Amino acid sequence: MEETSVFEKFELHLSQSAKDFLKETAKWAYIISIIGFIGIAFLVIAALFAGTLFSTLGNTVPGMGGMGGSFGLIIGVVYFALAAIYFFPVYYLNKFAVNAKKAFRENDSEALTNSLEYLKSHYKFIGIFTLSIVILYGAIFVFAILGSLFAR
Repeated sequence: MEETSVFEKFELHLSQSAKDFLKETAKWAYIISIIGFIGIAFLVIAALFAGTLFSTLGNTVPGMGGMGGSFGLIIGVVYFALAAIYFFPVYYLNKFAVNAKKAFRENDSEALTNSLEYLKSHYKFIGIFTLSIVILYGAIFVFAILGSLFAR
């Protein structure tokens, strides 16, 4: 005899208020994702032109001396990396919004399930990234304290 959980015995139904909240959330998520994609495009454009910009600054500004092309290359790589990292949560947010809007437009439960899976992926990425940054900041803090203690 196969056991089923209590939740599998009952079908979940969304009230009209819950549906309205999800529809509105999907609209705002879509707007935010579009703005995010525009931000990513600006990061990529800045990465492409960082080398040229810093090379020109290195030649025209006396204080920039040797910080021309190589510094621009480093900045370009950093901007590309930021754009790549930023892409995934924005992509997941966009897929959530598109699938949620489709689910309510076509009354499609599978599309709603897909949209919630993308929303889960979005928050999972944000959570892991946030935890990584907190750990990085903690390590920097510890090494800064240790560095100041051993520098004396």
